[in-house]
Amino acid sequence: MVLVAAGSVALILKPWTEEFRHGGLTIAAPPAPSKPIPQVAPAPVTAPAATAGGLAAALGPVVGNPDLGIFAGSVSDGDSGKVLWTQDPDKGMIPSSTAKVLTTAAALLALPDDHRLTTKVVAGATPGQIVLVGGGDPTITAQPDGKGYYPDAPKLQDLVAQIKASGQRVDSILVDTSAYTGPNFAPGWENSDIAGGSIAPMDPVMIDGGRLDPLVEYSPRTATPALDAGKKLATELGVDPAKVTVGAAPAGASQLAAVQSAPLRERMLQAMVHSDNVLAEAIAREVAVALGQEASFTGGVAAMQTVLQAAGFDLNGLKMSDGSGLSTEDRIPPRLLNRVLTVAALPGNAGSQDNSTADPASDKSAGSPLAPLLDYLPVAGGTGSLASRYVDRDREGAGWIRAKTGTLSVSSALVGYVLDRDGRVLTFALMSNDRPPEVSRPALDAVANALRNCGCS
Repeated sequence: MVLVAAGSVALILKPWTEEFRHGGLTIAAPPAPSKPIPQVAPAPVTAPAATAGGLAAALGPVVGNPDLGIFAGSVSDGDSGKVLWTQDPDKGMIPSSTAKVLTTAAALLALPDDHRLTTKVVAGATPGQIVLVGGGDPTITAQPDGKGYYPDAPKLQDLVAQIKASGQRVDSILVDTSAYTGPNFAPGWENSDIAGGSIAPMDPVMIDGGRLDPLVEYSPRTATPALDAGKKLATELGVDPAKVTVGAAPAGASQLAAVQSAPLRERMLQAMVHSDNVLAEAIAREVAVALGQEASFTGGVAAMQTVLQAAGFDLNGLKMSDGSGLSTEDRIPPRLLNRVLTVAALPGNAGSQDNSTADPASDKSAGSPLAPLLDYLPVAGGTGSLASRYVDRDREGAGWIRAKTGTLSVSSALVGYVLDRDGRVLTFALMSNDRPPEVSRPALDAVANALRNCGCS
């Protein structure tokens, strides 16, 4: 027990494990502490299937909202794969960032999820010259503590340490950008998006995705990311940044230093949850290289289409200029986006890596290599690009809806899945064009909430 003196009064405080009485008042011991334990449970196998009629009745009051502008959509049962509701499902719509669903799906089908990219420094052709050789990784950080914008990113300081340890004298630096070919700015992109923080020109080496403020998501970007990376390396090595130019590494040059990116699975997660355009474009080129295509916008799109077509997806109506969806020239029908999510959600062994050329949905017992895609989607009212939505009005979908967002000045979209009121998984692609996002987003959220509230059996 504890004795506390207060003036001439002495209070005897007994341990909380006992009860004591004072003036007729009984103070009991506090209850045993409880610890919240988050749990994730599978959708019940006994949940009744939604019907086409039930969905039509539930969606009717919300899909006619004029705030949706030009609207197209598709909804399917996640257990059977059956399409239950559509509106213009074959119409090519501006997808905005929901295009990342296709890029990520192609990466899951074409590459191991632990694939990494290597950035090297080699000796130059003249004494005192070194070459920074880009390998397609935009995530390198120069932050002094090594904690830049991207988790588990390679550190510029590691390259510096290895260069110094090699004993190589450094008077000048070349930056080799030959890993990428073609233009570094896609058709349908806006130059204002560089200063706006949505994109940087696609060079094969960058510092923190080209951000001028490395820790801010939508920081203004540099218009010369590869050259800036070389200049930052020069500064760290005590070399005049004016001695940094773009050039090619000599054949057979000896390697002085190298760093590797985080595994592909971590980079795909970042690209999807935070809708990172630079990362998505880099991943598209990663797929292109794996398929023997050139690492360019054209090569990335061609590789993505090759992989998805081989997997059995119907690509009619697909037209892409990039891998991120930033281009206003992109067109994707909601039927295709919804089908990718449906295949990812179909029951079976989610760990299967059978990348056969058959339709991934044809053998449900084998499961789909696309299943990880479901975990890369933002959570409504919780994470990434959906963190600030479903938190005020229309909160029904918070925590239940998971979807990739898409936002341009002329396009908004949601592509994902939800557990309806009966406990049944529904996949969906909801696409709005010709309305500003501040108008169309709430209307799209209302449609997704209607799916969540639907007891449509």
